[in-house]
Amino acid sequence: MKSSLPLCHALLAAMLVVSGCSSYRPAPAAFHEVLDQPYRLGAGDRIRVTVFEQEGLTNTYSVDQSGYISFPLVGGVPARGSTAQEVEKALAAKLRQGYLRDPDVSVEVDRYRPIFVMGEVGAAGQYSYVPGLTVQKAVAMAGGYSARANQGNVDITRDINGKVITGRVLTTDPLLPGDTIYVRERLF
Repeated sequence: MKSSLPLCHALLAAMLVVSGCSSYRPAPAAFHEVLDQPYRLGAGDRIRVTVFEQEGLTNTYSVDQSGYISFPLVGGVPARGSTAQEVEKALAAKLRQGYLRDPDVSVEVDRYRPIFVMGEVGAAGQYSYVPGLTVQKAVAMAGGYSARANQGNVDITRDINGKVITGRVLTTDPLLPGDTIYVRERLF
């Protein structure tokens, strides 16, 4: 009888640990709030800039690692953390400073920065982001779940206003460019 009591305590402790690890913990509110905000550019995004009646300035430009686009005539223009409309205004303001009288600038996202899928999937790696992408679709792009995968929820690491946050979400949740998805191994 004495020897079974410590074993019983050990089993109870193990069950509590297992139940705590496998339970669904929702992501912070910021995870879902950012989905309703305008898209903010980041390193790896490529934008299409159109300067009407200025074919030499109309082109695609990549946001570099320091968060800038290199634009003819005006040089570096900050883009990281800005919306496409904010970059439009910044470019127009810089072009007005001695280059063009009344520039008409349009900016749109040409290619979003990639997402990353890791963990228990067929082919972990970097994948192109497309609007409307969900966790489930990203896992399908990565070759589907492995035999050991927890298919109920995943961990996502996301940059929200310059702060990197990780949260657990359902597979139906939408993704944002730059997200890293980690599919955990199931326990049983």
